[in-house]
Amino acid sequence: MPASGRQVFYEGRVQGVGFRYTTRQIAKGYDVTGWVKNLPDGRVELQARGDADEVRAFLEAIRASELGSLIKGVQEHEMAPGLVSKGFEIVF
Repeated sequence: MPASGRQVFYEGRVQGVGFRYTTRQIAKGYDVTGWVKNLPDGRVELQARGDADEVRAFLEAIRASELGSLIKGVQEHEMAPGLVSKGFEIVF
C-alpha cells in the first residue's frame, strides 16, 4: 500500500479535554508519524503520514475512542508527499 498523508481538522469540544494527549496515545498503536495541535479558532489540526491503511485505521481509532463524542465536525484533506517526521508529537 502506498504512503499516505492526511491533514485533519476537528471541530467541537476538542480543546481543554485532553484531545491532543489522547491522540498521541492512540498513535502509539499505529505505524504513523506526524503531529497534533490546537488552533486559535478552537479547532484541532492533525497531520499524519504512513502506510495508507495505517493512517486510515489511526483516524478511525480516534473517532471510535472517547474523543468521538466530542467531535462535531471533521475536515480531511490529502497531503502531498513531504518530509517525514519521527514519531507522533504534540505541537504547541
